[in-house]
Amino acid sequence: MTLPFNGLRVIDLTTVIAGPYCAYHLALTGAEVIKVESPDGGDLARRLGADPALNALDMGASYLALAAGKRSLALNLKPEPGKEVLRRLAAGADVVLENFRPGVMTRLGVDWENLRERNPRLIYCAISGFGQEGSYRANPAYDQIVQGLSGAMSATGTEESGPLRAGYPISDTVAGLNAAYAIAAALVQRERSGEGQFIDVSMLDSTLSIMGWVTSNHLIAGQPPVRVGNDNFTASPSGSFRVRDGLINVAANKQAQFEALCREIGREDLLADARFGDPEARLVHRDALKAELERTFAEDDGPSWVKRLNSAGIPAGPVLGMDEALALPPIAERDSVQSIDNVPGVKRPVQVFTSGYRLSGGAPKVGNPPPRLGQDSRAILAELGYDETEIDTLARDGVIGEHQSAE
Repeated sequence: MTLPFNGLRVIDLTTVIAGPYCAYHLALTGAEVIKVESPDGGDLARRLGADPALNALDMGASYLALAAGKRSLALNLKPEPGKEVLRRLAAGADVVLENFRPGVMTRLGVDWENLRERNPRLIYCAISGFGQEGSYRANPAYDQIVQGLSGAMSATGTEESGPLRAGYPISDTVAGLNAAYAIAAALVQRERSGEGQFIDVSMLDSTLSIMGWVTSNHLIAGQPPVRVGNDNFTASPSGSFRVRDGLINVAANKQAQFEALCREIGREDLLADARFGDPEARLVHRDALKAELERTFAEDDGPSWVKRLNSAGIPAGPVLGMDEALALPPIAERDSVQSIDNVPGVKRPVQVFTSGYRLSGGAPKVGNPPPRLGQDSRAILAELGYDETEIDTLARDGVIGEHQSAE
């Protein structure tokens, strides 16, 4: 199928998660993504992941997860010839994406103002911890740091556990999604105005923005987050409940759902209990209601309860491990996991998760396999007009790196 971003060229200077995640989704929707990496090891994610053998190959699982559909140019941006390569790349590109600390690209002489001189239509997106301006601009930022600063950890866990981080890099990931959305919006605006623009994405802002009701409850109602563990702070009974063989999630958020729940499990007595008569009362007496429900839920196993509750129109589901989640029928039915057989240096198929959306033509497909560091350096420079002698000189002087396959 013809993908939305076919024909667009993205120069991706980012590393680890936020930027690569953004660029991966641009690649899935058809953009040509040129991943510009330092010749000295490239993206740190190449050496991250749960498989030490892949890490040793500079093809770590963390890198493979977000690198399909990209090409790799190993480029040293410190010498002037390296800067010139980037300027020539950007002159013919639609998007430049970077996640250096604010000010680094300016010091290198390849910032937005510099690159737009040759390409006024360029969209330049900078992802940082706290934005390009302000008192925190120079502070280092990792996902863990931003989860703590954003208040996200204060809303996670229980009163006994204290603040907890999410078990995955949510601040990095949402910053990457925000960047992809902002780039798509800027591309639409460019079609109308003919001009590019600078996009400033903050991990801190991005995290607060997805905290939605938690943030608005504080801003509008003056209520700080309350740690309620696996319970839903907006409704009861809504959360995780112990059954005979483990946990299930139940979300009887509406009055009609609560009433249906009580009838389905044979606990109509709860409907006559004043503590549980309306949504506000159930929030106040959440613990007592949970104890009553779990007393009944202990009589049967999770699959049986989930089937019964869903049949009665009550949202319910098991609490799964990752292996069970990936084996769910909707994952296969929606073609969400794709296998790549020809990853250079990797002697087995690599499975990657693609996206959470489908286009009219179906699931976005990964393009070429994740590249080795510098695998496309020579070809990309040739496309920019460099001849073989010039490319040889750049390689000899350490301005570019290129993977020499021993396979």
